[in-house]
Amino acid sequence: MAIRSIRINEDEILRKKCRTVDEINNRIKVLIKDMIDTMYNANGVGLAAPQVGILKRIFVIDVQDGNGVKVFINPEIIEKSGEYTDYEGCLSLPGMQSEVSRAKKVKVKALDENGEEFILEGEDFLAKAIQHENDHLDGILFTDYGN
Repeated sequence: MAIRSIRINEDEILRKKCRTVDEINNRIKVLIKDMIDTMYNANGVGLAAPQVGILKRIFVIDVQDGNGVKVFINPEIIEKSGEYTDYEGCLSLPGMQSEVSRAKKVKVKALDENGEEFILEGEDFLAKAIQHENDHLDGILFTDYGN
């Protein structure tokens, strides 16, 4: 597919709240494929739609655990527990890193690229990635945590 430009630094789109995806049509599927290609091209672990200039509630993650890329459409974190502090960076904030405390475990409900609902439980690095990308959908960056 295509490699899209990643919005960086103070681009105002990174601070906007994303809209719900009402229909998973061909345009959404092309966007998802482009997001996956863009994430891999940038050596990222995750990428949210606003990072490529699209205000839709979509993100993709591949934490290199052997399970491949996971697509999250209209995600909702339904449970959080514990605490996990680790360094984070972001493709939209090149060269920046800081310590961020997040939930150690999360349970997220979302749709996949075929419109099938799923529930996924993640821990540690996967939980961090889910929370980080989900924050992008609400205009929140890891630097907002101020650790």
